[in-house]
Amino acid sequence: MARTVRNPKLDSRSARAKLAMRDAPYWASLAPGCALGYRKGPKGGVWLAKLVRDGLRQQATLGPADDAFDPDGFLAIDFARAQEKAREWFADITKPAQPAGPYTVRAAVADYLDWFRATGRKSIKETEASLNAFILPKLGDDEVASLTAPRLRKWHSELAAAPPRLRTKKGEKQNVRDVGGDPEAPRRRRATANRILTALKAALNHAWREGRVASDDAWRRVAPFREADAARVRYLDRDECRRLVNASPEPLRTIVRGALLSGARYSELARMRVADFHRDSGTLLVRTSKVGKVRHIEFTAEGLAFFKSIAAGRSSSELLFHREGVLWGKSHQTRPLAEACRAAKISPLASFHTLRHTYASLMVMDAVPLMVVARNLGHADTRMVEKHYGHLATSYVRKAIRSAKPLGIGEASKVVPIASVR
Repeated sequence: MARTVRNPKLDSRSARAKLAMRDAPYWASLAPGCALGYRKGPKGGVWLAKLVRDGLRQQATLGPADDAFDPDGFLAIDFARAQEKAREWFADITKPAQPAGPYTVRAAVADYLDWFRATGRKSIKETEASLNAFILPKLGDDEVASLTAPRLRKWHSELAAAPPRLRTKKGEKQNVRDVGGDPEAPRRRRATANRILTALKAALNHAWREGRVASDDAWRRVAPFREADAARVRYLDRDECRRLVNASPEPLRTIVRGALLSGARYSELARMRVADFHRDSGTLLVRTSKVGKVRHIEFTAEGLAFFKSIAAGRSSSELLFHREGVLWGKSHQTRPLAEACRAAKISPLASFHTLRHTYASLMVMDAVPLMVVARNLGHADTRMVEKHYGHLATSYVRKAIRSAKPLGIGEASKVVPIASVR
């Protein structure tokens, strides 16, 4: 509930009795552009509300003041109740116009995507594709207010049970992947269903926050599948890294080396300019990351030497990585990298995400502290690093555990293992 504004001229019956009668109201500001007014006439006072926005003024009468009778909220309204009625009128008049007909999931998704674009969020195309492919065909015509938890759980379960989709030409029957015999397939499908459920909840929560639906209870009671996510453990060893670099033609070789030595994402590397490499400090500036935050990447000696070599003698405005002067596009690297992996006999094929994973894995195995690795990768804390790479830090953990002080409760044994004698 909003705080009651005090006004020494209006907040009591005795104070208002001292005011002169006039046509112009006495105003008390409640918020920018919003005011409560009191007009005193020969037969008593009346409360008013005024809203000024976008150069337009709107005014309404709220009811009689409690100048002669005790307040009852209707025939005699005191100062505090007048403020409540004014705020109710402000909220009603500023509420967005509601479209005719029921508010469906399709309309909620459309409103969410408009907000998503307007706020400059990342991955708009992927989010829109996911909503259009998995949510609208099944739930698009359902009224948001009529959604129930059992209905959403059924949709969620069917989504997890469906086979993975393959790229299909528009208008043709949807192709799916055969996952028979793959023990990891059910877990991966549950993980995919969880991600799509998250997208649906985001759209419905946006509708709820905007006042388009009265309750979020239906989808709040739908839980994701447990233990569906698994840490990605795919990374290249040092020998595979060398084979991949040797098998990559230029200019792919340069950006592959950059990924392996910096841990930066492909999209981050593709946008970098020569000016983003700071030779004096030996750091690389990532201006726009996946989460929209700026970060600086620190280098190993090998990484610093490489970036110095590719930035030497070049204009600061040039692309640091390019294809004969042209920007690396979203999918320009996919086929060349796959061919290089085949030539290097790397199976399964590596992606640029694998190269980022390789960088972090090798750093962790070399006992670089997890916080340092997380900072270079652009994570806010070590949780993601621990989830994906923590199992690789066994040598670091072993060294830390064995450096602990002994309790002094051990006893020397006179038994000699036979294997040691041999």
